[in-house]
Amino acid sequence: QVQLVESGGGLVQPGGSLRLSCVASGSIVSRYSMGWYRQAPGKARELVATISSGAATTYAGSVRGRFTISRDNAKNTVYLQMDSLKPEDTSVYYCNRYPSRIDYWGQGTQVTVSS
Repeated sequence: QVQLVESGGGLVQPGGSLRLSCVASGSIVSRYSMGWYRQAPGKARELVATISSGAATTYAGSVRGRFTISRDNAKNTVYLQMDSLKPEDTSVYYCNRYPSRIDYWGQGTQVTVSS
């Protein structure tokens, strides 16, 4: 059974940066498209960024130019570099395959942007 474990969240001031990591228990990172998702309180989960097996990337309009998704196949890890953070980026961040699989959701990592 595949497990995805997210880490790297925390409290950061507006304009700050964080780097999230997602470690997979299997080799899915190199084999499939992966995505970062987020869910704010009272809101639906949304797709933030994707990276294909060929390393092509896509971003939601709200984060384009500020977030960068990448992966390290040897480490079975997907990253999300988040710069110029805004209060509206406050959410729990999750990684999953893209499209997502219901049985792959992990606990996520909380990102709070506040002064």
